[in-house]
Amino acid sequence: MTDKIVPRGAFTSKFGIVAAAAGSAVGLGNIWRFPYVAGENGGGAFLLIYIGFILTIGMSVMLAEFIIGRRAQKNALGSFKKLAPGKPWWIVGFMGIVAAFVILAFYSTIAGWTFEYLIQAIGNGFAGKDAGAISQMFTDFQTSTTRPLLWQLVFMVLTAGIIVCGVQKGIEKYTKMLMPLLVLLIIIMCIRSLTLPGASEGVNFLFKPDFSKISGKVILEALGQSFFSMSIGMGALITYGSYIQKNNKLPNTTFQVAMADTVIAILAGVMIFPAVFAFNMEPDAGTGLVFQVLPNIFTEMPGGYIFAVMFFLLLSVAALTSTISVLEVVVAYGIEELNLSRKKATIIFTSAIAVLGVFATLSFSELSEFKIFGHTIFGSLDWLSANLLLPLGGVFIVIFLGWVLGKKAIVDEVTNNGQIKMRFLRVFIFILKYIAPVAIVLVFLNAIGVLG
Repeated sequence: MTDKIVPRGAFTSKFGIVAAAAGSAVGLGNIWRFPYVAGENGGGAFLLIYIGFILTIGMSVMLAEFIIGRRAQKNALGSFKKLAPGKPWWIVGFMGIVAAFVILAFYSTIAGWTFEYLIQAIGNGFAGKDAGAISQMFTDFQTSTTRPLLWQLVFMVLTAGIIVCGVQKGIEKYTKMLMPLLVLLIIIMCIRSLTLPGASEGVNFLFKPDFSKISGKVILEALGQSFFSMSIGMGALITYGSYIQKNNKLPNTTFQVAMADTVIAILAGVMIFPAVFAFNMEPDAGTGLVFQVLPNIFTEMPGGYIFAVMFFLLLSVAALTSTISVLEVVVAYGIEELNLSRKKATIIFTSAIAVLGVFATLSFSELSEFKIFGHTIFGSLDWLSANLLLPLGGVFIVIFLGWVLGKKAIVDEVTNNGQIKMRFLRVFIFILKYIAPVAIVLVFLNAIGVLG
């Protein structure tokens, strides 16, 4: 008895690969989460440590996921089944699929907020409101029922519409359009932010490191943010890796994706911090920085209407490029392991994720009092994925590649069977086997409070 052969898509261009993989990595993690985490952890010193982790551990784990996916040419679960037949390593792939399912359920809630704020910006909804009114506006929206649910479901339908078109005509086609748009918008926003009076203070905060701010907590936060922003551990990069053709130079692609992700995170800081300091706001405003602090800045900024629309448009685009990759993880599993058509797999899993997402969205309103071990449903899904599934998935992925699959498989994939050279092959294998597992375990222990 043989497995059913499922026709697989593949990325058709180098730019398509980078756009799709960078789109997976670049999302609300860069534009929403990175600025407030950097703000809470001292700015410049945090940024230096973050870049260091991206260039070493983050890139190594990203390359590991690409290697597993391309070598197996399967979805996240199928890759482990094929590369380690008859062994329980498939559980790691299954964890990635569960992580993707859970993440998209609550991520679509926040993604929906970006649509609400885009509509508010277009309708000039921030005009005439002071800081207190804008903060109350966010609270009123978040704790309402109809609009958050509507936008969450709209976002899921839009994501599904792209995924159902396939790898080339859906993922590659749309990320090749969306990523340049995102970069263009963010550069325009950076230029505007840097021309504000008093912007230099924000630039200094971001790029002039104060090493007295460095602590064990800041180092672990920077390490954790590097994993979060690069979509590590959820199966997205394994799935995308399986669509990368055999003649592609994986180390180069990994470097390009990591650089795109990092540059956009830095640009997000350049876009936000000069404006925050120019209007005497607090850089450590936490999760409310984007939805409460920035709209207030836009109301005071000359030309603020245009830039509010542009900002929330780019935030929506960034969210969409991420949700595409996360849904593809689950859909690819449905196609290859459950023998579903792409259309049927997309409809079934989008519907199931949307149902769970409804409960996550209602965590801020009707279900706000319903708690699981002290967390709302939204908080529980966030905690389960960020603190458990992603770090555990990441550590098992590097252990699998470094200690189980072995050196020959690694060398074959990174050198395209000896046709190209990789300068830092020994360094990569050393990081993969010894450094990355320890680093990820530390992030995991910090996240669950053991090191706190």
